Amino acid sequence: MGLFSRFLFGARPAHRYASRTLHHCIRGSHADPAFRAPAARQGAAAVVCDARRRSAVRLLLFVSGIPGFDGKGALPDGFEAQFANVVVNIKRVLDEAGATTRDLVKVNVLLTRAADVAAMNALYAGAFGPPPFPARTTCVVQALPDPKMLIEIEAVASLAKG
Repeated sequence: MGLFSRFLFGARPAHRYASRTLHHCIRGSHADPAFRAPAARQGAAAVVCDARRRSAVRLLLFVSGIPGFDGKGALPDGFEAQFANVVVNIKRVLDEAGATTRDLVKVNVLLTRAADVAAMNALYAGAFGPPPFPARTTCVVQALPDPKMLIEIEAVASLAKG
């Protein structure tokens, strides 16, 4: 039974995989050789880890949550402007690590207004396209650290070349 079927059909609890994945990123290896992490593209600004799978080394860049502040630290009022700033800031982090949006494997989008989901989907396609897009989770949350924040995006990118 593969990882996804085990996850979907409950042969092993999902939290066990999450803790092993975290341990794997911190330590760079797994004690359980039967565990196979799915290949994924992801991005993060603060942490780079080795993730070994079938003897191939994959360097992952984890980009922590980035809000829509501009270069001067100001937060614009509109959703579209905040989204554009988030994308610029994520691309800057990726560029500094030698990566692009094509290296993203996972993106988590946090929105404070459900009404912005349709606009986010349209803008996302332009910012992170063309397909195939990185895997994405979009959540509408009650609040972000600043009440004016309408969006925050975190991501994971693969830095493995070739």
